[in-house]
Amino acid sequence: MALTSSRPLYKQRTESLPNTVTSVMFGNGQINPEDNPNYLVYKKMERIVEMMQDESTGVPVRTVKSFMSKVPSVFTGADLITWIMKNIDVDDQVEAVHVATLMASHGYFFPIDDHYLIVKNDNTYYRFQTPCFWPSRCGEPENTDYAVYLCKRTMQNKQRLELADYEAENLARLQKMFSRKWEFIYMQAEAQAKVDKKRDKLERKVLDSQERAFWDVHRPVPGCVNTTEVDIKKACRMNRHPKMTRVSSMPNYAVPGGRLSPSISESDLFNPCDNIRHDVS
Repeated sequence: MALTSSRPLYKQRTESLPNTVTSVMFGNGQINPEDNPNYLVYKKMERIVEMMQDESTGVPVRTVKSFMSKVPSVFTGADLITWIMKNIDVDDQVEAVHVATLMASHGYFFPIDDHYLIVKNDNTYYRFQTPCFWPSRCGEPENTDYAVYLCKRTMQNKQRLELADYEAENLARLQKMFSRKWEFIYMQAEAQAKVDKKRDKLERKVLDSQERAFWDVHRPVPGCVNTTEVDIKKACRMNRHPKMTRVSSMPNYAVPGGRLSPSISESDLFNPCDNIRHDVS
């Protein structure tokens, strides 16, 4: 295989975002991504990923050419571990692999031929995730979105897009769950499959892998840790109503019954003795 340097597919664009998940941005009622208690952790990892993608000092990204095909925009696990040990002050190789695996489990990069989001210090190929799918920029997707995605995969006659056993089981379960509106889900999947066919071949290959990796994070392989689950204690602290912690700037008047009649003004509540003391002094 010949390796040629190439970084053509990491533009922050949304027009190439697979339709399956365009509707799930900031899901679960998260209007603001900062509402996620893991937001600060995400931003720290994303700063590292942006350093990794630097054209001059980042991880070397290549297009791998073979006799029959091309594998665009990939890097090896060995190159990734070397970069981490050089740039993030990590001296131990085991620790570097651990850091890389943690970042992969959150979906910032992924193996191109595996559903397991782990990093190995070898020549396994990995690819960076598009920023549109970073966890700080999208919420937890709905089951209907997952159903559309799996249904679309069954329409594409590509060996790399065949459903794994657990995905086929999930599809059967979702089809039973959404039996009343399955026709609508099927029509959505069919429309998206037609749009995907019009894309450039290499672009489609990259986007297919990025979309698959997105679902590997949000609907992981059985037995893998779901990194999108939010700690209940953190969620409670983040969702605490601001009125509970904000100190009121208004005077605290002791009103019998706890209510203030609209017909009573603030001046009526001051003690007349206060004015007398002020005049005497």
